[in-house]
Order: sequence, then C-alpha cells, then structure tokens
Amino acid sequence: MKITFLGTGTSTGIPQIGCRCATCTSADPRDNRMRASAIVTLDSGANLLIDCGPDFRSQILRAGAPPLEALLITHSHYDHVGGIDDLRPYCRDGRHFPTFCTPDVARDLHERNPWSFAKHLYPGVPTFAIHEINPDIPFEIAGQEIIPLPVMHAKLPILGYRFGPLAYITDCKTMPAATLEKLRGVHTLVLNALRILPHQSHLSLDEALDIIKAVNPRRALLTHMSHDMGPAATVALPDGVQFTHDGLTVEIDRP
Repeated sequence: MKITFLGTGTSTGIPQIGCRCATCTSADPRDNRMRASAIVTLDSGANLLIDCGPDFRSQILRAGAPPLEALLITHSHYDHVGGIDDLRPYCRDGRHFPTFCTPDVARDLHERNPWSFAKHLYPGVPTFAIHEINPDIPFEIAGQEIIPLPVMHAKLPILGYRFGPLAYITDCKTMPAATLEKLRGVHTLVLNALRILPHQSHLSLDEALDIIKAVNPRRALLTHMSHDMGPAATVALPDGVQFTHDGLTVEIDRP
C-alpha cells in the first residue's frame, strides 16, 4: 500500500493569487501546493482517489494518469469536488465512475453537476455511480475494508477514511472521541495542519500535533497547508511527523 499526494494546499492553493509573501514567492517547488487530494494504492494495485478538486486535471497528468478504481469524497466544499467533471476520461465506454460519499454530498453533486445525472445524457458527460456512506458503517472497495472517520469541519460533519494501517483526514477542526478510538493502532496518519495560528474551521499545527500525540501512530504526515506554513515548511516537528508536498509518494508500513 502507498499514498501519493496530488495536492497538499488549502482552498486558495499556493501561490495564492496576488500574494507576495515569502511562501508564495518561494523558488522551492515544495512551496507550490495545489488543492488537497491524494491517491491511495491498495495492495491489490487498485488506486482510490480521495477528493477531486479544481486542480485535478493538472494533478492527474503530473501523476502519469494512472487508472482509478473509485473516488472517495470527504465533503462537498469546492476545493474538494470542483474537478469531478474532469473525471470524464475515466467514464468512457458507458462506465459510471464509482463515487463514495455521504448523502448530503450526493445531493450537492446532483445539484452542481445536473448534466451528469440527467435522464437524457449529453454525449461525453462524466457519469457517476453514487454509493452513499453511513459514517458509522465500514464498506469495501477492491477487497479493502474502509472505515469512515467522522470529524467536524467547524460545524460541518465530514469524513476521513481509514485503510487498514493508513488513515487520511483533512479539513478537521475537532475530532470526536469515537473517531479517536477508530484510529487506534493506525501506523500512518495523514492530518491537516493549516497554519501556526488557530483557525475557526481547521486544525492549527499545535492542535494537529495534539491529535497525533493522542493517536500515537508510527508516522504522521501533515497536509492541507496554507501559505502561512512555509517556506517549504521549515518549522521544527517532533520525531515521526513530517510535512508533505505535492507529488510525494509514501510507502505504508504493515504490522
């Protein structure tokens, strides 16, 4: 199993339009962050896409346009679903692309992309097979059990996902005790850390480190970072914790 980070930035991306800060003008390519998304490659070789933001086309081309088994959506904010129309190459030959999400996200997708769900489809539109997730019930894709991880994005309930030894959580602000329990024994934890200072709807660096300490994974990878976290995320971190960057691939340790 491995995870490839397609994007590790926040909703504005980095560089942020019009900003001349040290991060946005950095020459270090690790400071150039597209919107947060990742591919989890299972032991079977199946690739699962987590979120599909507005940078998806550039991201997937840079990753070599691998085959994709399914899409898992954390929530329906634009920076996480704004690129689903670019999944159309994965919908050829009548394929309805498997998409796993909560019922509220499914409703949003129908409203935002009605051309994909119309009775009479325009030729070439992307089509999706929506699988609605119950946040309390694990499900399976390509032989892999996936455990939904409910967290709060300010007042919005959203999902992270656990794939055996790997867990991916983004846009979290607070984590219920029940979700902490579901993370026990995870070996690699991916978690958002927006910036140093507190934020109303995202974890700050210290808040993320507190959760990592409580979960105690072998390794923690920080993602969904703003331009306040740079250049090239040089902030000192505890052992076993590291910043991610776009294009990074990490092999996942097994028990």
